[in-house]
Amino acid sequence: MGLFDFVKSAGEKVIGMVGGSPATSLIDHLKAKGLPAEKVQVEYDPASAQVRVSGQTATQAEREKIRVALGNVAGVEKVEDNVEADDGADEARFYTVQRGDTLGKIAKEMYGNAGKYPVIFEAN
Repeated sequence: MGLFDFVKSAGEKVIGMVGGSPATSLIDHLKAKGLPAEKVQVEYDPASAQVRVSGQTATQAEREKIRVALGNVAGVEKVEDNVEADDGADEARFYTVQRGDTLGKIAKEMYGNAGKYPVIFEAN
C-alpha cells in the first residue's frame, strides 16, 4: 500500500482516447495487458493526475504489475495503491540508481552480497 510517483508526460495514451470515463479506460487498459481487473476498482483525478486503485489480486506480483501498468499511462503522475494481495508475499523493494553505482554496489544494498550482481544483470 502506498503512493507511487511516475512521469506524467510518459507512457501510453489511454485516457481520453476512447469514449467513456477515464476509470473505464484504465480498467480496459489493464485487461488489454492481460492483468486481472475483475476485483479491482480504479478512480482517476485529473486535477492531481492521480489514480487510486483498490480491490484484490491473487498475488503480490499481479498487484505490482497493475500499479506499474496504471502508472505508465500518459496523464498519470501518482498511483495510490490500496490493493490487497491474497498470497501475502512481501512487496518488491525499489532502488534508485545514482551516478557511479555499479551492479555490485546495488546487489550489496538489495541482497546483502555484491556477488549477486548477475541476478540484477539477468533481470535487465
